[in-house]
Amino acid sequence: MISGTNQTKTTMFENWYLKIVEWFSDLSDRRKLIDDFNRSAREAWVNGVAPVNMKASVSRGYSPYKHQYSKWMASGFRITAYAGMQLSKSQILLIGSAIFHNDVLVRRMVVLGWDTLEIQCDIGDYGCRWQLSDYLAIGQ
Repeated sequence: MISGTNQTKTTMFENWYLKIVEWFSDLSDRRKLIDDFNRSAREAWVNGVAPVNMKASVSRGYSPYKHQYSKWMASGFRITAYAGMQLSKSQILLIGSAIFHNDVLVRRMVVLGWDTLEIQCDIGDYGCRWQLSDYLAIGQ
């Protein structure tokens, strides 16, 4: 019976250890996605492909949008458009549309724990928020 208890403790420790390794792997993958997005957005703006410079960061997210992969905290993916002025709703929706047309990006964001996409401007107080799981192209 004692050996069974030790086996249970060993199994619990191994499971816990694997979960910690997974958390750090997810954090690394999330950081890489943000860094890649920011590098690509900066290059697009510098090359004149994008009309505004954009920068991604992590936000709290919107709790009603939670799904099975959502991170407990920091489940929002925020894009700030540095336009030097308030963008119109249609301009913000256009940026969102560009994100949602990239099925691989949306799926990657979901499995990495983001549930909310937020797009806002550097000036003004208007922005938009979407539930990422609504835009998964599964079975299409």
